[in-house]
Amino acid sequence: MKIIVTDSYDEMSKAAAEIFEKEIRQDSKIVLGLATGSTPIGTYEELVRKYKEEKLDFSGVTTFNLDEYVGLDVKDPNSYRFFMEEHLFNHVNTNNENTHVPDGMTVNPDEYGEKYDKMIEAAGGIRIQLLGIGSNGHIAFNEPDEELPVGTGLVNLTIQTIEDNARFFKSKEQVPTQAISMGMGSIMKAKKIVILASGEGKAEIIKKLLERGKVSTRIPATFLLLHPDVTLVCDRKAYSLVGR
Repeated sequence: MKIIVTDSYDEMSKAAAEIFEKEIRQDSKIVLGLATGSTPIGTYEELVRKYKEEKLDFSGVTTFNLDEYVGLDVKDPNSYRFFMEEHLFNHVNTNNENTHVPDGMTVNPDEYGEKYDKMIEAAGGIRIQLLGIGSNGHIAFNEPDEELPVGTGLVNLTIQTIEDNARFFKSKEQVPTQAISMGMGSIMKAKKIVILASGEGKAEIIKKLLERGKVSTRIPATFLLLHPDVTLVCDRKAYSLVGR
């Protein structure tokens, strides 16, 4: 795992955006894997800036998002489709037909998940995948458990994840308890992975990720240690406990 430690969240965001910019400029038809949550917002803002000021072209880019809440329509402000439109898609020249977010309203999430994985495969596979990391080590919505899903499908959210995400809703009770999420196998198929971590709240899990030297379903992020091309981009606060 390559590690880039920056002095601030803004520098972390710029460093990650530069990695994606390089890949996009090398292949205008690239397939990107995208993430939601507060951590990647700065990265998306920097990519938007590069589009507006540096002519970074998204017209041929195809995107697949990691996950979506079950039961939220695309027009719901808390849906991940809405998030992506607000922070990236509406501000660059992506083709809407080439931007994919799981359908949270599907009646059969597991069947839909199989279809979603086949869509990724048909597009040529994800060239570079952006990830965040939960305070409990979850990746996408792959939560700590005795077993982890391989492909995309229905998952149940833990109490901790619901509490972590409650800040985006009016109350904790409004946070959905299920999601459609790429499984660990789907994520690990990406040719390159960039994982972001920012703030003191991620320091403990980053320490565990980097220092345990083991893979555990109780810390899903540790599976990234098995991938041949992963870059961790974090600020000093998130990295502050490593080596201590």
